[in-house]
Amino acid sequence: MTFKPAEWPRKLRSQEWFGGTSKDNIYHRGWMKNQGLPAHLFDGRPVIGIMNTWSELTPCNAHLRDLAERVKYGIYEAGGFPVEVPVFSASESAFRPTAMMFRNLAALAVEEAMRGQPIDGCVLMVGCDKTTPSLLMAAASCDVPSIVVTGGPMLNGRYRGEVTGSGTHIWKFSEAVKAGQMTKEEFLEAEGGMSRSPGSCNTMGTASTMASMAEALGMALSGNAAIPAVDSRRRMMAHMTGQRIVQMVKDDLKPSDIMTKQAFENAIRTNGAIGGSTNAVIHLLAIAGRVGVDLTLDDWDRCGRDVPTIVNLMPSGKYLMEEFFYAGGLPVVIKRLGEAGLLHKDALTVSGQTMWDQVKDVKNWNEDVILPTDRALTASGGVAVLKGNLAPNGAVLKPSAATPSLMVHRGRAVVFESIDDYKAKINDEALDIDETCVMVLKNCGPKGYPGMAEVGNMGLPPKVLKKGITDMVRISDARMSGTAYGTVVLHTSPEAAAGGPLAVVRNGDFIELDVPNRRIHLDIPDEELSARLAAWKPTVKVPDSGYAWLHHAHVQGADTGADLDFLKGCRGNPVGKDSH
Repeated sequence: MTFKPAEWPRKLRSQEWFGGTSKDNIYHRGWMKNQGLPAHLFDGRPVIGIMNTWSELTPCNAHLRDLAERVKYGIYEAGGFPVEVPVFSASESAFRPTAMMFRNLAALAVEEAMRGQPIDGCVLMVGCDKTTPSLLMAAASCDVPSIVVTGGPMLNGRYRGEVTGSGTHIWKFSEAVKAGQMTKEEFLEAEGGMSRSPGSCNTMGTASTMASMAEALGMALSGNAAIPAVDSRRRMMAHMTGQRIVQMVKDDLKPSDIMTKQAFENAIRTNGAIGGSTNAVIHLLAIAGRVGVDLTLDDWDRCGRDVPTIVNLMPSGKYLMEEFFYAGGLPVVIKRLGEAGLLHKDALTVSGQTMWDQVKDVKNWNEDVILPTDRALTASGGVAVLKGNLAPNGAVLKPSAATPSLMVHRGRAVVFESIDDYKAKINDEALDIDETCVMVLKNCGPKGYPGMAEVGNMGLPPKVLKKGITDMVRISDARMSGTAYGTVVLHTSPEAAAGGPLAVVRNGDFIELDVPNRRIHLDIPDEELSARLAAWKPTVKVPDSGYAWLHHAHVQGADTGADLDFLKGCRGNPVGKDSH
């Protein structure tokens, strides 16, 4: 891609606040000086907002204050003026009913923080699952020069000589307890070694996936995604990111210049190669909607369908993010895509270089972690987009985390009307279910939960687990943690709470899953399905006030990114009139 940098020097938007001698200029500048800031910082140099999602209730991001200081070093060194701005931080591990409900609120809040303050460029300091997409959505909407630096993954977990992956082993050990293969005391002992350093999940969960998506989109410096949180090179990356954003402001290199359709196609293929989280589907659709790129579920299937999964990481494989970094990290994967003709090589990045120029000389230091194509975990990985009368607008499944023998399956539906219904029934020995059945969970989509929680990977009933069965086909309108695994159909659209066909599935109906042919089918006559839909009545209570009401009234379907309808599109960053 050809990019022509803007002329420098020029008047920046921050000078509308700080430049000149008017009463308003003195008002803005004078108050800033109560922090001991010298006059020369207001001389027209780029003001860089360090948009920091640090929070002690967002444990993945709780170390970002230190990284922010390193970003400041780089900004000062390059001649910029750094200002740290704490912004909305949606914690995956603490927010209820689900952090996903607040992704859009965070994006709205951060967008207005960018637009309404004297900021010429932004460093997006992110880590935990929803902080990365929410800040990228905000940057896309506001379109000020922006660059991502992530907090990095935590160190490998350890339990009795076994390497344990955050999230992945929680699901594994929890099922082992229910199957009688592990005691509760052993589970508690394992907890102590799972999260043993700062950072986000050390598996290829959603946090590491979205860090990889930021890099694959060109919105982070090459190599950023995999550096462990406590590695000194993570601090170095923060410093270099601070340096780079100053030049991006001088060049006027904006998100809309970088996040093109080609960039999103690169990210989709990268997601397939790394065995990335299904959550990336929703987040990239939402980010694309903000920047004004026409991206659909069909693009996910078209671009990702024939990409081999070559990163041997949990939950699809056996290693963790530490080993991925030591093997060479995401640049090696992107180079492999380029060599296979699956990369738009000339896509522009925040470095000012093309994607290919950044990765063409990197080497793979461990071919058991980043596999050769002929040893791929899944020859046709990516995210499978399924359609049929059960999901007219689409549903998704992650082949690299599924059981091959279940990819074509027909089974009797066992229906749970809500997550509470599931919890009330799943442990009942009288539940009429066996391993051939299809578990169906309703009313857990964007409107239904509300917020679309990560409950799609329903735990199997103990009576099945005790047989040694570890997977069944599961279908819902919910999401699944990127650290989870199984033959799980997710994001079924339209969702049940909006009157989609999932809402009228009954116990005993037969459902056909055919992943190779991308089909999900409720095996009842068309006339019967139409009659059931015509008789359907909503069962989800609509909130009567607050953000929950706003979310329910305006959230769109998972198939388009589950964004709020009035936030779509790039609104830019015009400087408003000063009211003082």
